[in-house]
Amino acid sequence: MSTFSFNPESRPTRNPAALTFSELSLETRLAALAVRALIEEAELTPKPALVDQRGCGAHADLNLDLMRRSARSLFPCFRAMAAVSAGRVPNQHLREQLASIGREGECAMFAATGGSNSHKGAIWALGLLVSGAVLCSDCSDSHAIASLAASIARYSDSRTPQVDAHGIRVQQKYGVNGARGEAQEGFPHAVRIGLPALLNARSLGVPEDHARLDALMAIMAELDDTCLLHRAGLPALNAAKHGARLVLAEGGTSTVRGLNLLFQLDAELLKLNASPGGSADLLAVTLFLDSLANPSVQQALFDDYGDAEQWKN
Repeated sequence: MSTFSFNPESRPTRNPAALTFSELSLETRLAALAVRALIEEAELTPKPALVDQRGCGAHADLNLDLMRRSARSLFPCFRAMAAVSAGRVPNQHLREQLASIGREGECAMFAATGGSNSHKGAIWALGLLVSGAVLCSDCSDSHAIASLAASIARYSDSRTPQVDAHGIRVQQKYGVNGARGEAQEGFPHAVRIGLPALLNARSLGVPEDHARLDALMAIMAELDDTCLLHRAGLPALNAAKHGARLVLAEGGTSTVRGLNLLFQLDAELLKLNASPGGSADLLAVTLFLDSLANPSVQQALFDDYGDAEQWKN
């Protein structure tokens, strides 16, 4: 199972009297779990044409160490989003405040990566869900959190830079939803597809990493991934959907045949130089929502890396 990985040599010795995860502020807990979800998504291996422990996939400008640094750089961004959401309701002012913080997070990301776009889509998705979790009376209710996040996403941001982004061009060309539509609909590919697939695989005794890979396959099988469309058009999207469905039809990635089909899909997408980055973002969303309802996952964050004192400030 992937862990929230830092340099082991830098790990502090656990203080028995230190804070536990549950004693930290809500905004700190949510930000830590969001960062953890991003790192665990990146570390999950093998993923088709995505950065993982084998290499950079179809991303010449990214690698696993850079993805980890990028994720960690976003902790202040997610914590600020959580803090500004306390005691609020979804409205345009909150939407614009979150967007402003998100743009600051993008600057931190680009500084950490030397200019590479590693997590721009994830800042949008996880930022909204961090806010939704603060607004929700039950942090274990994924549907309610996603619904509140969707309510925020439906408001406009008058300060959004007017740029012809890749995602917007792809949406217009192919008539697909994209990241904005996914958020405005309540992240259905995570809440209704990814998370149920993850929980079902676990219930069948599938090892955790394979359960997470199966969740990714379930998302890829259904998502109109704008990253794939931008890179190589419909041939890439069709290859990803078809390949993921074949993996699932063979019983998932924990079977020999299913895993071999995943490697075949990996090779096919690499030939197209196409990466399912949108699906990867939604897997991170799935892992984040799962962690909110899983106390053992929450405490494992600190079991993996020292005590919780470092997260107080």
